[in-house]
Amino acid sequence: MSSSGHPKTTYDVLRAHGVDRRKFLKFCTLTAAAMGLDVSLVPKVVEAMETKPRIPVIWLHGLECTCCSESFIRSSHPIAQDVILNMISLDYDDTLQAAAGEQVEEIRRKVMKEHPGEYVLAVEGNAPTNDGGVYCTVGGDTFLNVLRETAEHAKFVVAWGSCASNGCVQSAYPNPTGAKPVHELIHGKPIVNVPGCPPIAEVMTGVLTYVLTFGRLPELDSFHRPKMFYAQRIHDKCYRRAYFDAGQFVEEWDDDGARKGWCLYKMGCRGPTTYNSCSTFKWNNGVSYPIGSGHGCIGCSENNFWDNSPFYDRLTSIPVPGIEATPDGVGETLAIAAGVGVAAHFASFMVKKGLDRSRGRDAESDE
Repeated sequence: MSSSGHPKTTYDVLRAHGVDRRKFLKFCTLTAAAMGLDVSLVPKVVEAMETKPRIPVIWLHGLECTCCSESFIRSSHPIAQDVILNMISLDYDDTLQAAAGEQVEEIRRKVMKEHPGEYVLAVEGNAPTNDGGVYCTVGGDTFLNVLRETAEHAKFVVAWGSCASNGCVQSAYPNPTGAKPVHELIHGKPIVNVPGCPPIAEVMTGVLTYVLTFGRLPELDSFHRPKMFYAQRIHDKCYRRAYFDAGQFVEEWDDDGARKGWCLYKMGCRGPTTYNSCSTFKWNNGVSYPIGSGHGCIGCSENNFWDNSPFYDRLTSIPVPGIEATPDGVGETLAIAAGVGVAAHFASFMVKKGLDRSRGRDAESDE
C-alpha cells in the first residue's frame, strides 16, 4: 500500500526503487515499443503506470515442464524483474515463491477472496481429466478442481504455452490421462492463449503489460491468440524466404545448400504454416531462433503440433495463392507468377506510354 492508503501503482514502486521521472518515461516508451504500440499511445502507458494499481496475479502449474516460467524469467523487453516487481503483483506461483504447503494454498485463497473479479489467472500446463483428474494434484486436491475454483472469480485467464493453449505433448495420441487445454475446461471467462513450447519471453511480458495498460485483453485471432504477436507466419519474416521463393532447398543435413543457408522446407520446416513472432523477436535477447541456427521450425505454437510429427518430414504441399505446389515446383510456380506480373506491368506501362503520346498529339492539334 502507498502512504495514502491506496494500492501501490507501478510508478510508486519504481520511485521507491530510486527511479527518477526521466527513467520512468524511458521505461514506458520501451514497454510500448515491446508491445508494438504506436508512439501516440505512449501517454496511455504512462497514465496506466502512474494511476492504476498493480494487477494481482495467480500463476498455476498443471501438467507441464516449467519451460514457460524459464522463458518468462529471461525476458529482456521489458525484463521480467520489471514485470514481477513493478507491473504485476505475483501473489501466488508455486514454482517461484519461497512459501510451501498449506501456507501457499492459503495465500491463493486469500487473493481470490480479497480481489474477486480483479486478479488475473495465469495457467502453465493443462489438466488431466481421466479418473477424476488424479494424475495431477496440488495440496491434496486435483489440479482440475484447483483450476476451476481459481478461474471462477478471475478477471482474465492467460494460458501460457502450448500445454495450456492446445494440449501439447500431454494430450497427444493416445492421451492416457485425458489431458485437456484450459479453454476446454474453463467457460464464460475471457481467455487468451499464448502458445509456444515455450512462448517467447517478450510475448509473455507484452501480454501482461497490455492488460495492465488497457484493462482488457488484446485483439485475438480465431484461436484466441493475441494478434499483435501471432498475426504473421514465421515464414513471412524468415531470412531464408528468398531461397524458398527461388526454389533453393536444403536436401540433406550439412549439404552444400545447408552451408549456404538455403530454405529448410524440405527438411520438415513448418515456418510456412506456423504463426508466431520467432523471426521477429528471436530468442536469447534477440540473438537467434531455430531457423537461424540451421534447424527447421517444428510448429510448436500450432494446434496438435506434436501429433503432426515426425518433425523432419516435409509437408506434402505448400499453399501458394490460388494453387497447390510441392517444394520442387515452388520456384517454378513463383517464377511463372513473377513473369506474369512483369508482363502485366510492362503491358500497363506501354498502354500508359501510348496514352501519354496520344494526349500529347491531341494537345498539339488543339493549339
